[in-house]
Amino acid sequence: MRMKDNKKRSVLFLLFLIIAGLGKTMSQEVNVGEIVFSHIKDSYEWHITQWDNKEIAIPLPVIVHSPERGWFVFPSSELSHGKAYNGFFIASSGAYEGKILERNTAGDEIRPFDLSITKNVLGLMLSTFILLFIVLKLANWYKNKPLEAPSGWKGMIEMLILFIKDGVIKENIGDDYLKYTTYLLTVFFFILINNLMGLIPIFPFGANVSGNIAFTMVLALSAFVVVSVAGTKHYWKEIYWPDTPLFLKFPIPIMPFVEIFGVFTKPFSLMIRLFANIMAGHTIILGLTCLIFVTVSLGVVVHSGMTVFSVLLTVFMNFIELLVACIQAYIFTMLAAVYIGQARVRH
Repeated sequence: MRMKDNKKRSVLFLLFLIIAGLGKTMSQEVNVGEIVFSHIKDSYEWHITQWDNKEIAIPLPVIVHSPERGWFVFPSSELSHGKAYNGFFIASSGAYEGKILERNTAGDEIRPFDLSITKNVLGLMLSTFILLFIVLKLANWYKNKPLEAPSGWKGMIEMLILFIKDGVIKENIGDDYLKYTTYLLTVFFFILINNLMGLIPIFPFGANVSGNIAFTMVLALSAFVVVSVAGTKHYWKEIYWPDTPLFLKFPIPIMPFVEIFGVFTKPFSLMIRLFANIMAGHTIILGLTCLIFVTVSLGVVVHSGMTVFSVLLTVFMNFIELLVACIQAYIFTMLAAVYIGQARVRH
């Protein structure tokens, strides 16, 4: 037992020396803001780590269309570290910072039509594949064993499906909930998988898909379309000509303006809520990790204390983020079901 304790102490001491030495060598080079935003933002390559002052990254395919020269397909490594390729380059500043630009024949910098497979796009493809694999695998199991109770991960997925279907969708939409069940269950599991994948900092996971405003905007737009199509004539009548005193509708349409404004604020709130919560969690975790390197110059005692504090708080925040990942998928699905239920109003 004493030998095991000594081994544990030796390992912990060695880890401490590695962290302290790494912080000492990187403290003069690391830009905290650059580290945080480089991990949060989308990119044309998948950065893995840096070893011996060499960056280890996986180049992704760049697919762009130039208005003057047509289509180009090449690896993103051709544009790394400020390099240019066939007139294309990645902007280092300005409104298109981090995006691919090109110089036309007039010498102006313009944005080509960009269909590149970026880090977030690849993460989105991976999450879609995982979702399809889970759903098809589960459906095939139920087809072959319709009378057998599921266990393991299949039982967990069934529990989540029944909870969302009966406790969220049916409760908020009403009797005709079945036609919206497929969409809402897909949204729930799609958001949940992307949220959980973003918490795993190991390739091929770690892409900040749910923390991308474009991703949450598409989800919000899909909810807006479904709610608009699901709306009954009584729902639209309450928006354009609500049951309020006439002076609130004519000659100045005060109430119709308020109701129409509410139609667009609902999907907007869905978009911002998911984006802000996921983005904030990733930013806090990265900021706490960078405390290890920021406090190197404050002395061994302060640096050691802040290292322990940073590690413990980062672990705690990861558990909080795990909870937030599940809660945000649930809230998005619940609010979408509530909005659909409100649109299915009867006279």
